[in-house]
Amino acid sequence: MSTSVEQVVSQSGRGAKILNEGYGSGAWHGPDLKAAIADVGADLAWWRPGPGRHTIAEAALHHAYFVRSVRAQIAGTPPEPFVLDGEDWFELGDGSRLGWPQVQATVDAQQRALLALVNDVETGRVRSSLAEPERFALVLGITCHAVYHAGQIQLIKRLKTS
Repeated sequence: MSTSVEQVVSQSGRGAKILNEGYGSGAWHGPDLKAAIADVGADLAWWRPGPGRHTIAEAALHHAYFVRSVRAQIAGTPPEPFVLDGEDWFELGDGSRLGWPQVQATVDAQQRALLALVNDVETGRVRSSLAEPERFALVLGITCHAVYHAGQIQLIKRLKTS
């Protein structure tokens, strides 16, 4: 059984609540990353605003890659294999390498896994080798990363409809 982001956040501490501001049930500041990608169809996900610019799918997968990295740092383990080989930014082209539903599922799975880990560390079920200030900095940083890319995605959506 899969646990929703909202279920974990309702039972957790400040780290999970911060993560939820960047990817969750909605933030006071506008669409979080989850909301930003929720209404994106495949055509829009692969639309490139200009030469050398990233697509929505590329921005979303880039974020998922870094969520995976943050999770590994908090857990004190090597990062698990990612859905695609490479690192940081992935050239996805037209979606033939990885479909938009798979990109969305990857983002969601990575966020849920990080949220569960942060919750487990905060409740003492899992120990992290990092001190609380280091963990907090990582959680805050990945949340800011999510908000940043949510804003980019909102701009790309606006550009496409202009």
